[in-house]
Amino acid sequence: LVCKCKYFTRICLERIREAMLHHRWQEAAEYMVFYPQKLEGSEIEYRQNRELIWRISIELLHHMPNSKLEDYNNIHERMKHLGVKIYLKVSLEQSFHLMLCGQIEEAKQLLAIGESWRYGKESASQHQTAKLIQAYRSLLDYVIWCDKKFTLDDTDDDSVTYQDMHSYFRQASVHLKEIFKNPGVWDPFIVSYVEMLEFYDDHEEALKILNDYAYDDTFPPNPNAHVFLYQYLKRRGASDKKLTKVLKVKQQIQKKGDIKKALGIVMDMLDFACWRKELEVWRSLNDIIGKLNSGLNWKDILSETVEPRKDWWPALHFTSFHAAQDSKENPELMKLKAPVAKIFCPGK
Repeated sequence: LVCKCKYFTRICLERIREAMLHHRWQEAAEYMVFYPQKLEGSEIEYRQNRELIWRISIELLHHMPNSKLEDYNNIHERMKHLGVKIYLKVSLEQSFHLMLCGQIEEAKQLLAIGESWRYGKESASQHQTAKLIQAYRSLLDYVIWCDKKFTLDDTDDDSVTYQDMHSYFRQASVHLKEIFKNPGVWDPFIVSYVEMLEFYDDHEEALKILNDYAYDDTFPPNPNAHVFLYQYLKRRGASDKKLTKVLKVKQQIQKKGDIKKALGIVMDMLDFACWRKELEVWRSLNDIIGKLNSGLNWKDILSETVEPRKDWWPALHFTSFHAAQDSKENPELMKLKAPVAKIFCPGK
């Protein structure tokens, strides 16, 4: 009976996926009514598939013409109560939908609840989501601050509006300072915070935030960080020498990032046997490695892509059989593969 139930559950899910793949949203929704019911017979299986149910349900609502905000909220609330492990993730995405619908205060209130939510030991994933919730709550303080700023000249009592604005600035400031202690890519949050600091003429803090974001080695290399710093310095009338220095660093980071991205794409292609004998792909890989060799920290960049493949790439590309076959059928391919083989099979 259990096997039969699992079989019908799997078939039901396959039908849902097939219908969604071909944009038959109504058909998928009809199957989706039965899918959770089939899972309810097994608590373990239901727990394992909570996020799948949630994701599919929300995706279907996106494509149903009569979907209402209430429908989204009902699904989000139900999933939060059914799965504590995904509570924060659901709360964050529910807030995004409220933002899209212009429900800024409601979204902020929801994030405030999520920020104070605690259940058992916090996992690494939950910790990251909690930080995002804190960051987006602060971003909404900025959005409300902007609305107040926009109406500042249109109100009879500017002092009241100004005090309200400052209150939202303080709330955002406290949380964003805390967020920026965590290395990461915080572009929209940085820009928002700097705008508020500039409004209050706190240029010392704005410059410190932008310098830390651009030059702190614990943060990932980010060309945008240097763009933000350049734009700020230009607004402040900085010298050409200072501006040029920032742009040079930005260019170096962007160049390194482009090479790293190209390396990842080419090696992803060579993960598949269908590209194994393509000369152009191996030629591109050699060119990229050559460019990396001329830069600083090139071994670190290369190892990030090579290490996960060291266990299986030699068997895919660099066996004695491959060498003999390439030597006989395609000597140029053998020549192109040789420098890469030294990286994956040193000493052989």
